[in-house]
Amino acid sequence: MSGSRQPNAAGARGGAGGPGGHGPGRGPGPFGGGPGMMMMPGQKPKDFKGTFRRLVGYLRPYRWKLLAVFLTAIVSTVFNIVSPKLMGHATTKLFEGIMGKVQGLPGAGIDFSAIWQIVLQLVGMYVLSSVFAYIMQFLMAGVAQRTVYLIRREVNDKLNRLPLKFYDTRTHGEIMSRVVNDVDNISNTLQQSLTQMITSVITIVGVIVMMLTISPLLTVILLITLPLSFLAIKGIAGRSQRYFKGQQKELGQLNGHVEEMYTGHRIVKAYGRERESIAKFDEVNGRLFESGWRAQFVSGIIMPIMNVINNFGYVLICIVGGILVTRGTIKIGDIQAFIQYARQFSMPLTQTASIANVIQSTIASAERVFELLDEPEEVPEAADDAARIAEPKGDVSLQNVTFGYSDEAPVIEGMNIDVKRGQTIAIVGPTGAGKTTLVNLLMRFYEVNGGRITIDGTDITHLKRGHLRSLFGMVLQDTWLFNGTIRDNIAYGREGATEQEIEEAAKAAYADHFIRTLPDGYDTVLNEEASNLSQGQKQLLTIARAILADPAILILDEATSNVDTRTEVHIQKAMSRLMKGRTSFVIAHRLSTIKGADRILVMNKGTVIEQGTHEELMAAGGFYADLYNSQFAANAAEAAAI
Repeated sequence: MSGSRQPNAAGARGGAGGPGGHGPGRGPGPFGGGPGMMMMPGQKPKDFKGTFRRLVGYLRPYRWKLLAVFLTAIVSTVFNIVSPKLMGHATTKLFEGIMGKVQGLPGAGIDFSAIWQIVLQLVGMYVLSSVFAYIMQFLMAGVAQRTVYLIRREVNDKLNRLPLKFYDTRTHGEIMSRVVNDVDNISNTLQQSLTQMITSVITIVGVIVMMLTISPLLTVILLITLPLSFLAIKGIAGRSQRYFKGQQKELGQLNGHVEEMYTGHRIVKAYGRERESIAKFDEVNGRLFESGWRAQFVSGIIMPIMNVINNFGYVLICIVGGILVTRGTIKIGDIQAFIQYARQFSMPLTQTASIANVIQSTIASAERVFELLDEPEEVPEAADDAARIAEPKGDVSLQNVTFGYSDEAPVIEGMNIDVKRGQTIAIVGPTGAGKTTLVNLLMRFYEVNGGRITIDGTDITHLKRGHLRSLFGMVLQDTWLFNGTIRDNIAYGREGATEQEIEEAAKAAYADHFIRTLPDGYDTVLNEEASNLSQGQKQLLTIARAILADPAILILDEATSNVDTRTEVHIQKAMSRLMKGRTSFVIAHRLSTIKGADRILVMNKGTVIEQGTHEELMAAGGFYADLYNSQFAANAAEAAAI
């Protein structure tokens, strides 16, 4: 893969919340809410409708559960909405009893039995509301997680089917952002925002209906404040959106800088660039602080402003309601219920605006994920009845092969190579000659544009990729070891290898001795970059892995270029044992290491310009002889200088 890692910051995520709460602008109930919910970075999708329909397609298998979620949300919210009306009846009963006593009416008094009956009804309704809310969240959690599980599995399978070209043209951070951040954004929205949207809409409709049953006049007064609320939400959301975008951008740059400095901390120290690194961090961190501070400040003022607007409506309702009570037009308990509804009314509006923004961001994330799923894949595998090479011998033939990473710039043109089993083929040439490209074509990481490649007479396109690559063993210049024990890293070469086979492979690779000197031997755990081993030790482990795999064809790409002379001797012995009886392709820059090759292919600009043994090529006095002599002269000059 190419490109530096620049992980993008996570996409917008919906917070937990709903139409409940306490205080001005909030109402009682099992759903919490907060002002920061609506302040999400607004990433707009290119095709909202198409992406939305495609995302809904993932939910279609769970339509009955979603219907149950919708019904339980309705029941839970309805119980929550009706409760203030009952509480108002209790207040009216209490007020009428007290006023009767004050006026000295005969038989007047507080009807505690009726009040207790209302209280029990309220308790029952709140309990039922909570139970249905629990059922709703339980069902929605299952739907959301199963849906995201399917999306993650599809993305992972897709990544395994994408050609190497895809990874060569994108940074690690870009791919990781789609696989992790965007999928998490979808998960959080399905889990939280959908249920919030349902409950918010039901609450708005239900509260308006209940308020109209109490007093149409007071309802109109409350609705007058709505335009002010919408203007406040729109103005603040637009400004905070810009700051949140800046915050996400700076966060991505900070993550990328920290990752680069961490992975390359030895280079930073070696060149004395600590101050520059810290200065760069401080610069990006300062910009992140400014963007984050502004974003949080602007988003934080939404609730104070909403409270001012809501309290303005609340004061009007109290004044007009008090007048209506004194005239006997409305009961005092209804005024109390109406005030509670007024407090409940504003939060669902804020949340609906918030969720609309979150859903827009989520659709944008889904669009990025679907773009990944729609990427062109590798050429389809051979059919299930594809050819298999039961007993591979190692004959390799390239017949008039043409290839280019782009149509405009061919790398290999008209290449013809015929390699017999057991031969050692050295490939040499200047940088960019096409040596590594040839290896990529042999293992079918890229498809040839013309011609064909055969192994034991079988066209490699007639083989399944897994079977084709099982015929090869690779020992590369850049060793790859994963976080795990030494035993696990060697056993990676062949599934189901026994303990004895692992140790025999290590002995054949001259790695057994140094492994046993480690505190935990074969159980020694390698860290993430295997930095607790030397470069030579890591190379010996990769050779042991290749020996265990027992391939018919070997590819050795500068396997000794990063080690000292003494370790190189061990590696050369291990490779000689590994190469015995196998067809081997050896890519080398140090020409002194491939003198004994059966044939040397000299490549330049994607073409084999010379081939033969070392002696034949030296005698010809051509390109290879010039390369060898220039390298020999350089080595001699270095030795003289020392």
